[in-house]
Amino acid sequence: MIVLGVETSCDDTCAAVLRDGRELASVVASQDEVHAPFGGVVPELAARNHVVHVGPVIERALAQAGVGFEDLDGIAATRGPGLVGSLLVGLGTAKAIARRRGLPFVGVHHVEGHLLSIALDREVERPFLGLVVSGGHSALYWARPEGGWAVLGETRDDAAGEAFDKAAKLLGLGYPGGRAIERLATGGDAHAIALPRPRVRGAALDLSFSGLKTALWQAWRDSPEALPADLAASFQLAVVEMLVGAARRAVRATGTTRLVVCGGVSANGALRAAMASMAAEEGAVLLVPPLPRCTDNASMIAYAGWLRLRAGENDALDLNAEADLPLGPRVDVGTLDG
Repeated sequence: MIVLGVETSCDDTCAAVLRDGRELASVVASQDEVHAPFGGVVPELAARNHVVHVGPVIERALAQAGVGFEDLDGIAATRGPGLVGSLLVGLGTAKAIARRRGLPFVGVHHVEGHLLSIALDREVERPFLGLVVSGGHSALYWARPEGGWAVLGETRDDAAGEAFDKAAKLLGLGYPGGRAIERLATGGDAHAIALPRPRVRGAALDLSFSGLKTALWQAWRDSPEALPADLAASFQLAVVEMLVGAARRAVRATGTTRLVVCGGVSANGALRAAMASMAAEEGAVLLVPPLPRCTDNASMIAYAGWLRLRAGENDALDLNAEADLPLGPRVDVGTLDG
């Protein structure tokens, strides 16, 4: 089965081709230069640029895979969550191709794609604990043994990647913020600036980054002598320790031996190292996708779609995009099965 995947949930225009769940081609057109002057993604500009690039990106992916539209057996596209204008471009394009070619079509949850991205390189037995950390998402998920997902904890405000972007903008480092913070932090003292590690009262697996951002702003305002590298390193360490702390509590609460960490922020070297140390201490296996699959890509969407298409599922062509789309119910960790 050859599946075309299309991903346009935010600011990257992505297309990929898979044969029986294995990647033949993956193409990503970045919009970093478009949004850099604003220090973050401008939704209207993102959608307009997707319109320009989605066709050529799909054609490049097919060419790299050595297949044509006539060779496709199905199409998958991100239906949510994300920026609705961006989502509509990729979803509409995929549905148009499916209608024209008479192909089965499925809409894929963007976060499920991230959680399944590791499976492109190795199988992961359910149940497992998944931590998704990106520009728009920071949440802990339980992969149920029988299939499906449950939310164990999530951010109450900003996602980790959004916090990095806003911190980088404050420090005048440019966009994307996560990479800029990580580069600058390599030359800084992570213990030079005292920053808090906020916790959500009564919700051990939830996260909150708004207070940390405020603390960074106060340190920047009140300590003009502070080195930018020290501020960046101290902020990065705080974010890493908050994420590792939440993951450790979830590992202990679930008793899992499998931890998947995915999403754009999982490309951060400091986070990967700290998660690896924590997992080893807790007797868990850490699974992190290779760097190209941490950030948004269409291979993960095609893979999630391939699983559904292989099972005989398909969606109607009137399926709409949803900016706020949940992935499974919120559950108490004490009620988990498996």
